[in-house]
Amino acid sequence: MRGAKRRAFMAQMTTKYCQESARKAERVFGWKLDTVKLELAEQRSGIECVGGQASRCGAKRWEQQQPEVAQILIEIAEAHGQQDPTFKTTIAYTRLTAAQSIEELKQRGYSAEILPAPSTMAIILNRKGYRLRPVMKAKPQKAESVRSGSPTMQPT
Repeated sequence: MRGAKRRAFMAQMTTKYCQESARKAERVFGWKLDTVKLELAEQRSGIECVGGQASRCGAKRWEQQQPEVAQILIEIAEAHGQQDPTFKTTIAYTRLTAAQSIEELKQRGYSAEILPAPSTMAIILNRKGYRLRPVMKAKPQKAESVRSGSPTMQPT
């Protein structure tokens, strides 16, 4: 756990086992006093504190930098997508490769400068819920073979 989730957990433990005493939580759990005070204040007010560095650092994801291109990418993936044949997961499989998706975006008029590399495109599609794998419609059943009169066990 990191950030606000971790502080929320720390606040719950401090409330439950330390009677909301930051000093007692510091002594018992070994947590920093300032962090415990911050978590208790967050719990009381209901407002999550975000540090200045955390709110401004890091590169934005490609989908945030290019939202209209990302929307077109999803439309392309939907056209090539297919639900898992077993219906055991909500993951959509697509026969579309990352390189093919980049080519289709280029054909729609987007320049190569704003499009990511194929490896990054595969990660983007995975984040959006698409898995770049071939979809097997159904496996043909093997014919049962009989050896010397005894049936063989088939895996289920």
